[in-house]
Amino acid sequence: MPVINRIAEFHPEMTAWRRDFHAHPEIGFEEVRTSAIVAEKLRAFGCDEVHTGIAKTGVVGVIRGNGSSGRAIGFRADMDALPIEEQTGLPYASTVPGKMHACGHDGHTTMLLGAARYLAETRNFDGTVYLVFQPAEENLAGGEVMVKEGLFERFPMDRIFGMHNWPGAPAGTFLHAPGPVMAAVANLEATITGVGAHGAMPHNGVDPILVASHIVTALQSIVARNVNPLEAGVITIAHFTGGFTFNVIPESVKLQGTARWFLPEVGDLLERRFKEIVTGIATAMGCTVEARFTRSYPATVNEAESTELAARAARAVTGEARTRPLPQPTMGGEDFAFMLNEKPGAYLFLGGGKGADDAMVHHPKYDFNDEILPIGASWFATLAEQLLPRRG
Repeated sequence: MPVINRIAEFHPEMTAWRRDFHAHPEIGFEEVRTSAIVAEKLRAFGCDEVHTGIAKTGVVGVIRGNGSSGRAIGFRADMDALPIEEQTGLPYASTVPGKMHACGHDGHTTMLLGAARYLAETRNFDGTVYLVFQPAEENLAGGEVMVKEGLFERFPMDRIFGMHNWPGAPAGTFLHAPGPVMAAVANLEATITGVGAHGAMPHNGVDPILVASHIVTALQSIVARNVNPLEAGVITIAHFTGGFTFNVIPESVKLQGTARWFLPEVGDLLERRFKEIVTGIATAMGCTVEARFTRSYPATVNEAESTELAARAARAVTGEARTRPLPQPTMGGEDFAFMLNEKPGAYLFLGGGKGADDAMVHHPKYDFNDEILPIGASWFATLAEQLLPRRG
């Protein structure tokens, strides 16, 4: 079974929806326009229920199939954009300065809307489908907020599925794997405070820039020399702020970064060594320090049976040759992890690659590949029909 014919028929409309979302990006918990459009379309499609205001701007649509089954499954799409200045030059580029759909959430939302339209029209399934449009995936854990606000109590589903576009894989290729597929995430912060001085008289102060530089270098030893080489871990310092002119040693420096891992014991090791190194070096060199290792997202771990069910639906849409095992997990983070911690489910990747020059997600020149919109929508719809088959 290839792309569903009915979904292929409204591919041009889906493309228009996606490009409208792209031109009007909204970042986490600010998706007011986006969620209003989502809710309006779900009602127009004939969804049985549309619930708004979950996790501020989240939306959940409910579609009941033909039959009396009590079975239910959930599909999730994220809606938020990133604080990035777009550089694509496209006709539908962001109209909001400093905000951009640089991760394809505009496409994810559109694909789930396409599935919703088809499922509401046909209802060729027996059970209930919950359509979860989630805010604030980027760094603000909107998925966790939805769970805490009773997502699964209000909408009692048996399994939940999600998907992310992937420019690094050929367009229309599904990638799947049981177990960890995306990493756990922590935000790192350290404020190193010394004694300011004239740049020409460093002996009169305690230079926090020098101290912070030693810390940044030493932190790279954690993964290289403390983590088992057969396991995965990342420590990256991505922001270094201190000073304001040529000849003044500042009083303080601020470091910010990220840590990633899969195994809980590796996360514990990264946290312990980060604090030990930051505190030890700063103290030894005469500075005071505040160090914070703030865990934000757990690892995204697919349940094995759900993964095979998701892969079966992918094979039905794109064929065996274009449904492949994920070669290796990615160290990116994903707050769908909070939902998978509560319910069996799976998170797949859908290739969106156009060519060798494709920009990766989170790049100012990234653009979602509209050609895969009906593929993703057909995958959601096929999952519903396969997992909730009509009897008789």
